[in-house]
Amino acid sequence: MAQQLLMPKATAVWLVDNTALSFEQIATFCKLHPLEVKAIADGESAQGIKGLDPIATGQLSRDEIARAESNPAHKLKLADPKVRVPESKRKGPRYTPVSKRQDRPNAILWLVRNHPELKDAQISRLVGTTKSTIEQIRERTHWNAANLTPMDPVTLGLCSQIDLDLEVERAAKNRPLPTAEELGATLEAAEKTQKLDFNFYREEEKEIDADAVFAKLKSLKSTRTEDEEDDAY
Repeated sequence: MAQQLLMPKATAVWLVDNTALSFEQIATFCKLHPLEVKAIADGESAQGIKGLDPIATGQLSRDEIARAESNPAHKLKLADPKVRVPESKRKGPRYTPVSKRQDRPNAILWLVRNHPELKDAQISRLVGTTKSTIEQIRERTHWNAANLTPMDPVTLGLCSQIDLDLEVERAAKNRPLPTAEELGATLEAAEKTQKLDFNFYREEEKEIDADAVFAKLKSLKSTRTEDEEDDAY
């Protein structure tokens, strides 16, 4: 990876203010147009930019600047960095090994059936496929649709459980709340759910004879009184 100059315009501002380098030398080093460097020197450009010392940042040495000042044809060169920063990997489509590519349709079918809330773009990220393939499997127009078997992509090694859970969580956040029709039956009255016939109990209450109840109580009381008298004798 080629080394890049940090903050080119701020570096150009510092070189214009603190060195005797030509506009062409500064422009070549900072990858700017010479007229832009001239505008910086005239105060017409980069007025709000604070100069960045390339010596302090380790991008230039004093000897390199002195060499360029004494020779207008000399081109400034970046100093070798003291610490090498590894190049970050660029994000791209998920790579699927050749040996597992034949399992992708089965994994797509599993995702479509078990997680219908997932969008095509999410499925593509998980198993590394195309939207056209997903659409064919959804519509059962895939050339091998009759032989496909739903299989968990995590078990197949096409994605991790963490990635799958993350995509499902994202889909759940974007999913609208279900309507009353989707939820099904609503709450019903207690009489319907418990299936109690309150009229039956009311009919039983009406059939109770109050006189018969009181007569039975009197007979019980008289019987108890006779028993107490017998005990007294």
